[in-house]
Amino acid sequence: MNAPPRYHGIIAHYEECLKIHGDTHLGVDWPNPEDADTRYRVMLDLIHRPLAREPVRLLDFGCGASHLYDYIEHERVDGLSYSGLDLSADFIELSRAKFPSNDYWCLDLLTADHGHLGRFDYAVMNGVFTEKMDLQFDEMFDFLTRTVVATFSLVDVGIAFNVMSSCVDWERDDLFHLPFDTLAAWLTRNIGRNFVFRNDYGLYEYTTYVYR
Repeated sequence: MNAPPRYHGIIAHYEECLKIHGDTHLGVDWPNPEDADTRYRVMLDLIHRPLAREPVRLLDFGCGASHLYDYIEHERVDGLSYSGLDLSADFIELSRAKFPSNDYWCLDLLTADHGHLGRFDYAVMNGVFTEKMDLQFDEMFDFLTRTVVATFSLVDVGIAFNVMSSCVDWERDDLFHLPFDTLAAWLTRNIGRNFVFRNDYGLYEYTTYVYR
């Protein structure tokens, strides 16, 4: 039997957070709810309207406990058709129990067939790449780049994802601090030049929007 990919250790970390803290911001390892809400707002700023179709088809990749959807409902953001995907069966079970009318999938986009997922207008990946745990930088960068390519293949308009900034006073070994120029060079070579870096929301991270 083959050993699971090393990035699955990140999933185990989040599942342990859920076990300890339950359905809270700490259960998905965000330090406080205010900053978490800021991230949800920035993720949704990816969306440009109007599109030719309504509602906008949104995939929440790494949906966790569907706190983005909690935010969408609380802020009364309309015109979105939300779907969630996560590697963790524990989080998918929780999300389905909370929001049974949403579509959810539990699968590894890098190893499993995902032709049944269909198409989306946008996908967001909030917190998927902020913690690397015991992965080396190159391992985490490989996980990010392969996941971005796979997710971008599912969308018709754009994707968003966040990473920790390298423009900080000090870096934590368990977090993924990715320099702007490293990511920009890779995006330009492999995806295209139609991307935006958001570094204007007061956290020690930045969010990247990539559009077709």
